[in-house]
Amino acid sequence: MALSSNVRVWATAVSTNAHNRRKIIFRYAKELSANFDQTRQPTRINIVWKYQSESGQPVSGDHQRMNQLEDLLESVLKEDGFATLALVSTGEGLREWTYYAKSESEFIAHLNYALAGLPGLPIEIHVGCDPNWDVYERFRTGVKQS
Repeated sequence: MALSSNVRVWATAVSTNAHNRRKIIFRYAKELSANFDQTRQPTRINIVWKYQSESGQPVSGDHQRMNQLEDLLESVLKEDGFATLALVSTGEGLREWTYYAKSESEFIAHLNYALAGLPGLPIEIHVGCDPNWDVYERFRTGVKQS
């Protein structure tokens, strides 16, 4: 499990689908480091992994491969503070990682380096400009504390 150096406190939250009672589990950066300047990472990158499962949660083999992907990425991204993992959601046949990075092209280069030599992974990559980390902030402030 990746623990970005720009994150001071991690937290989890769970959302339950009212119709089928399946859960989506969120792991998110609850607090960022005090000296971290989010504006230095204006590019939001979502990595999406779709999977099949009766329960909505990944089966063991998929789960292990997802963790391997995250660990490999963290090992190359944390070196120079290039990118920050802000949010991970898992459930309903989908795991999605939300990263913020300095640039799309450099993130993709780091991703390709981290995954070199591995068999192909069933991932999609979506990129957007989000200099104020609006997607992350909406999620973080919307979490109900229990």
